[in-house]
Amino acid sequence: MALLNRPQGGAVRHVSRETPTSWPGLATAAAGALLAWGVHRLLPAVPLLTASVVLGIAAAHLPRVRTFVRGPARPGLSLAGRRLMRIGIVLLGLGLGLKEVLRLGWAAVAMVLAVVAVTFLGTLWLGRRLGLRGDQPLLIATGYSICGASAIGAVSQVSGSDEEDVASSVALVTLCGTLAIAVLPLLQGPLGLTDPGFGRWVGASVHDVGQVVATAQTAGPAALGEAVLVKLMRVALLAPLVAAVAFALRARRRGERTASGRRPAPVPLFVAGFLVAVALRTTGLVPEAALEWSRTAQEGLLAAALFGLGSAVHLPSLARTGGRAALLGLGAWVVVAGVSYAGVLLTV
Repeated sequence: MALLNRPQGGAVRHVSRETPTSWPGLATAAAGALLAWGVHRLLPAVPLLTASVVLGIAAAHLPRVRTFVRGPARPGLSLAGRRLMRIGIVLLGLGLGLKEVLRLGWAAVAMVLAVVAVTFLGTLWLGRRLGLRGDQPLLIATGYSICGASAIGAVSQVSGSDEEDVASSVALVTLCGTLAIAVLPLLQGPLGLTDPGFGRWVGASVHDVGQVVATAQTAGPAALGEAVLVKLMRVALLAPLVAAVAFALRARRRGERTASGRRPAPVPLFVAGFLVAVALRTTGLVPEAALEWSRTAQEGLLAAALFGLGSAVHLPSLARTGGRAALLGLGAWVVVAGVSYAGVLLTV
């Protein structure tokens, strides 16, 4: 509510009584990331980013905490889910050296391209058929096909998705990725996969990088090495996918202007930053100490961002579309696991 001040001369001047500050929410996101790190240290099988999402959802529903999370902390938590996510994605590029990725060969590259394309398009189609609202089909398709919550956050930056759609999509993809940690190792024997083959399957089908590591390490170092390299191939496709979504939305909204009266950039700035970071890592000029620092910063930023996104989940609202969303998640899981398995059999 504005106060009316009347200075000399009779002119009426509007003065804002209170301006919302982002600091309480940013501090809460940082505390949530720190708590998630503690959970990960105590329970290494629980990936850091998974713990961050779960803690954010819990904070939004605890009787005394939720009033603060949905009130004074909301501006800062929303800011964390947007801005910190972008910075974290840029730093993610420093962990991706194209030389290491291409070492697996062109057959593996083709396999990953097929997995990403089929999973993305198939999940998007199924989500529309199920009648999921808003951008949920787009976000879930992105999360399953690329790298889970990080990819959802990246695409949401260019699609302008509703915060609740983003949060519910992150929650679903995180849940399915967490279940993969327990389910996939049980299938290695029945599917007749060697340790390297199992690693490739995990890298091509599990969403978050931390979940890939937690799943693949059950089959030993050979599986873990293959899983991480295949997963990095999928991460490398994040920038092209986000750029493609941006171009598609720009074409659909042609003629529209941003609030400043300018058209949006064809390629979002954080996507360009991601590509620059990948190029820097590929040159081999970045010192190992700097890479280690960037990995720590990236994990912390993404953890804080995902805590912010998790805190926007409203379980009663999620329950209203929970059945259809769960069905989409199951269908997408079957698609990505099936296509990945077929690809591994053809390329190993």
